[in-house]
Amino acid sequence: MGKIRIIGGEHRSRQLPVLDYEGLRPTLDRVKETLFNWLGQDLTGKICLDLFAGSGSLGFEAISRYAKTVIMVEQNSKVIKQLEQNKQLLKVNNLQIIEGDGLKFLQTCKVKFDVIFLDPPYDSTLLQKSLANIDKILADNGVIYAEYQQECDLSQFTIIKHGKAGVVNFVLLQRKEN
Repeated sequence: MGKIRIIGGEHRSRQLPVLDYEGLRPTLDRVKETLFNWLGQDLTGKICLDLFAGSGSLGFEAISRYAKTVIMVEQNSKVIKQLEQNKQLLKVNNLQIIEGDGLKFLQTCKVKFDVIFLDPPYDSTLLQKSLANIDKILADNGVIYAEYQQECDLSQFTIIKHGKAGVVNFVLLQRKEN
């Protein structure tokens, strides 16, 4: 069993167990640190979505940094069980964990999110498909954080920030002004 570490906020330095499960790759601490420097350290009042939650690293970090609400969507039932256990460890009630397909969630969701975390499996087309369907759930002035290995089309968004760690690219995106 692996661990993720919360690096800032209310639960700073807490370590949470993560299943050793093929395809799960928690966001590196140094990438998380960069991301939350970009977002500002405090997410008070923000509604956040961790669409392909996996380890929950980004969603739990947002909770620790005082997000109003975090919704995690994950389709693997074993991973869901671990996310639920970690939610209990942190004793948080502003976190909703949904078991289901991320793309279907995008089609049915009525909530507008201030921050959306997109870190799907690298060997899938889920990032591109998500970005194509994300506009209706992105709040005005909302931002999208995405991680990817292969180049992907980001032309419908403004790239606010971009970074690279090894073979992983990570970007902060915003809706283009018309």
